[in-house]
Amino acid sequence: MASFIIEGGHRLKGDITPQGAKNEALQVLCAVLLTDEPVRIHNIPDIVDVGNQIQMLRDMGVEVTQHDAHDYTFCARRLDDLYLSSEAYIETCRKLRGSVMMLGPLLARRGKAIVAKPGGDQIGRRRLDTHFHGIQQLGGRFTYDEAKHLYDVEATRLKGAYMLLDEASVTGTANIIMAAVLAEGTTTIYNAACEPYIQQLCRMLCAMGARISGIGSNLLTIEGVSALHGTEHTILPDMIEVGSFIGMAAMVGDGVRIRKVAPEHLGIIPATFQRLGIRIETNGEDLFVPRQEHYEIESFIDGSFMTISDAPWPGLTPDLLSVLLVVSTQAKGSVLIHQKMFESRLFFVDKLIDMGAQIILCDPHRAVVVGHDHQRQLHAGRMTSPDIRAGIALLIAAMSAGGTSRIDNIGQIDRGYENIEGRLCALGAKIKRVE
Repeated sequence: MASFIIEGGHRLKGDITPQGAKNEALQVLCAVLLTDEPVRIHNIPDIVDVGNQIQMLRDMGVEVTQHDAHDYTFCARRLDDLYLSSEAYIETCRKLRGSVMMLGPLLARRGKAIVAKPGGDQIGRRRLDTHFHGIQQLGGRFTYDEAKHLYDVEATRLKGAYMLLDEASVTGTANIIMAAVLAEGTTTIYNAACEPYIQQLCRMLCAMGARISGIGSNLLTIEGVSALHGTEHTILPDMIEVGSFIGMAAMVGDGVRIRKVAPEHLGIIPATFQRLGIRIETNGEDLFVPRQEHYEIESFIDGSFMTISDAPWPGLTPDLLSVLLVVSTQAKGSVLIHQKMFESRLFFVDKLIDMGAQIILCDPHRAVVVGHDHQRQLHAGRMTSPDIRAGIALLIAAMSAGGTSRIDNIGQIDRGYENIEGRLCALGAKIKRVE
């Protein structure tokens, strides 16, 4: 198992470019299954989760041509039916969270699919109800194998339907969209997720011949077509990585420019960091975060205590609350971090408390952070990364701490961040990977 050894106290300075968006990549890679023509995708992040998904497509019989580390062409002309019903396929599904989004495309293309409980971050219960209810309304029939914890799904012919989703699930919305584009008739999805990555998926599908209206809203209308064709698509910069870099620059930066971030797709992410008092300058497609000697947490207009919480887009993505929490430890003032969606995502704060941070964990969803205003430096420690986002937050804490820290289980960080130690060391960090 790999670990990071981090020598704290080194300032970051220079330019850094975010990778392609992980969450978009996992969606659009599933969408290549909807056509037997080539689909070329640019700006694919070279990270563990995406690499595993690409390998899964290869194993399914998809022809994969790699042009460079971030540029691939996929052709799902023939799919391996034997593999798609094999134990090897099922085990891969269990290990990879993104595999659940293959349900919609496989059902639309083949009329059948197998669903295993997917893996991923250990951050609490992650429901699949939205996926299942939406697919059922399109005509999918589920049979549950209790001994193997598997769902067999079949559909003679998917038919469009009106549906009101019980939650604005991003992966659930993506799954339903990909099933509906080849369904007979019109599908209306209300309370659909509308994140930029869902918008990107819809635009890619439209370029393939799908008919989708309402893109960018929570009400999507999809007119089913008989077939889709090939296309080219470019993945957006990863807004979670952009937010992570803003947090690093605020904590340990001497002036960091984050290049080609597509600011129009960042939503309220920059404004949320600014509520912590962090100065951010927008220069065209770039963000510049100058050195922050101090940053003071705002109060609400009525003087009440600042609360930062996650919400469906265009609210704040839950993936950045871990970063915002660790950045708050060196702010002036106090803030309540409210993680609404996952009941285990704040359980990494005990490691920050061990490093000297002043944090009160109120319950599994809420933590109060009392900032040090750079008057007290965090001290080094040994930690284990429980999930991708907590892992990057602990890395930020370690870079700001006095002394040398160790983070174990960094395979979690590798699942979401491409060559993170190499890119940060180029800015002045001292991070070493050891086995």
